[in-house]
Amino acid sequence: MLTERFRFLLNRLRDRLWVKPLALCLLSIAVAFVAKFADGTDLAKFTPAVSRDSIEALLSIMASSMLVIATFSVSSMVSAYASAANTATPRSFTLVVADDASQNALSTFVGAFIFSIVALTAVKNQYFEKAGLFILFVLTAFIFGMVVVTFVRWVDRIARLGRMGTTIDKVEQATAAALKRRCKAPNLCGVPLSSQAGAKTGQPLVCATKVGYVQYIDMAALQSWAEQNQARVVIAALPGAFATPDKTLAYVIAESVEHTKIDCTAVAGAFQISGSRLFDDDPRFGLVVLSEIAGRALSPAVNDPGTAICIVGTLVRLFTLWSEPVEEQQPPKYDRVEVPELSVRDMFDDAFTAIARDGAGVVEVAVRLQKAFGSLAASGDADIRQAADYHRGLALKRSRMALDLSEDMQAVEDASKYANKPTESADRK
Repeated sequence: MLTERFRFLLNRLRDRLWVKPLALCLLSIAVAFVAKFADGTDLAKFTPAVSRDSIEALLSIMASSMLVIATFSVSSMVSAYASAANTATPRSFTLVVADDASQNALSTFVGAFIFSIVALTAVKNQYFEKAGLFILFVLTAFIFGMVVVTFVRWVDRIARLGRMGTTIDKVEQATAAALKRRCKAPNLCGVPLSSQAGAKTGQPLVCATKVGYVQYIDMAALQSWAEQNQARVVIAALPGAFATPDKTLAYVIAESVEHTKIDCTAVAGAFQISGSRLFDDDPRFGLVVLSEIAGRALSPAVNDPGTAICIVGTLVRLFTLWSEPVEEQQPPKYDRVEVPELSVRDMFDDAFTAIARDGAGVVEVAVRLQKAFGSLAASGDADIRQAADYHRGLALKRSRMALDLSEDMQAVEDASKYANKPTESADRK
């Protein structure tokens, strides 16, 4: 029951740039003193003698160079973060910051610097004997080699970090991961809404105590509270919903008259609310971010329809992933918590409305949208097929109002007619 909570907290630590460098700094200090344990063993009889001056020289080179490289890596990462926010969308910043390769590189450089400073100070104060000096030399050579390999790999990664293609890939991966988790647990491991959940009159309402977005729902805490109070909790605000004190987060259904007056403070506390949306449990946020990237590319200042076309292909992949059958769907673990499923129509609105509006006057984008809707309409999922048909007609209306050249409009209509054929054949089946 603590797995999901632990995953949420772990992902929040990944978003903090200082966590890994701090951990590596503490580890490097411990490694610097590991060599001292060799002095109390018989290892000195078998180890060759290593000059103290050679170790000091190697550590001095590492100490001076690692500080420069660490400073350079920080400046390069900041430039990449700014590039991702300016070229794509500021909402992609958290994904770029959480890049493992960049964090590992910065942690390695800072850890090597701290190791060299601590080890150099210990060597100059005659802290190590013969065996300790040999082990310290081996550790120094190993760390130096690790730094070289990390730097070479990091140079290739930092050259791509913050670029449009890399940012789109990161958003797609985060959205696909959230979609897969939701496919396996469409009700967040709770149970679907019952008929009783629709009769909300007279039921205790649980409202937000502050303004923000729902980031995470502690289903285990809600289940525990419901069992103690002999009640059922009906979720009204999924992760990603904007919460205000006048909006309902959940409804409480008491199982008996004696439990109608119960304290629902713990129910509100199970909703993690903050000022920004997260990708983890909010698949719609990833679709919104991809739509924002396409919208910026279609703006007159950027005028990059190719990026918008790339985003349309990405959205088709994501919705195709959503429509695929799930082999290992998680059984409900929280039988007292009722959770609504994601609305496919809302997901289509998040993904395609802005692109269809801003790209209505760009013939290549309008044609690609019609083809994309045709592909999605051929899906075996009835909800996706209906949403695709609706947005295909809506996009066609927008193009008729935006396109002035009859030949361009004819191309869009031809694409729409061609895309309509798979749906007709699927309906006949």
